[in-house]
Amino acid sequence: KPVVKPKSLNSLMHRMLLFVNGSVFSIPSASSPHNQTHDKNVYIIHGFDASSTRHWFPWLNKFLTDKGVTTESIDMPTPAQPDCKTWISFLSEHLTSITSSTYFVSHSLGCITTLRYLQTVAAPIGGVVLVSGFDQPIPDFSFLDEFTATPPNYKLLSRTIPNRAVVSAIDDPIVPHEFSRSFAERFDAVFYETKTGRHYLDVDGVTTLPIVADVLSRMME
Repeated sequence: KPVVKPKSLNSLMHRMLLFVNGSVFSIPSASSPHNQTHDKNVYIIHGFDASSTRHWFPWLNKFLTDKGVTTESIDMPTPAQPDCKTWISFLSEHLTSITSSTYFVSHSLGCITTLRYLQTVAAPIGGVVLVSGFDQPIPDFSFLDEFTATPPNYKLLSRTIPNRAVVSAIDDPIVPHEFSRSFAERFDAVFYETKTGRHYLDVDGVTTLPIVADVLSRMME
């Protein structure tokens, strides 16, 4: 459900989602021609205390791979004790294919990390889908404040990232929904919300996330 209109056009095709009984049902088509996606590559970046095998990341990886998209889910170093500079340096060393056909799907702490990394690259990419993202200190997580100590250079990032989306659940108990909404506004991103889903974690039963696959698929069309 896109609820914030960005200042730019920024992928108006993202705006069609179906709600049934308060839940999002927007299942991406698996029949998209491979020739539309074979030249694309996607990096999946997890957040605090997670890994490439957690939550909905394996499902998204398989969905994209089945469509012919080159996909890599990154395991960040010391995820239970993340360090901002270390995480950014790690991405700089390990991400080898950054082009205008590159897309990122990032979750939670991975969102601000991805933007800070892309700020150092300062080259055009295809787009980003930021899930449960934030750019301000999170209550009860003061040890992560270094990640949000200074705001990202949104002016630069908006020039190099033409497709920008933020996804958030209204009932998120970790990153307040309004934090993700204001993050999307500052980033001039299309904002999608779901009524349920919490922080989109496997411990809450979230092992698939069709809204993310749908938004990303539309970006890559």
